[in-house]
Amino acid sequence: MGRSRGHNNRDKNKASLPQVPKNLKTDGIDEEYSAELADQADLEAQARANAANQRVKNIKL
Repeated sequence: MGRSRGHNNRDKNKASLPQVPKNLKTDGIDEEYSAELADQADLEAQARANAANQRVKNIKL
């Protein structure tokens, strides 16, 4: 009989959840990469990323 009073209490905080401001949202467009404009640090970072991707791919197989 007491269900009519506190039955829907679990959903009360949905309106108070924080939202992401519009100025912090991204449009999902990646930056363009140009090999001609890459410096040594960019090339090293790309090599490390490729090596990490290969390690992950070998683990999954």
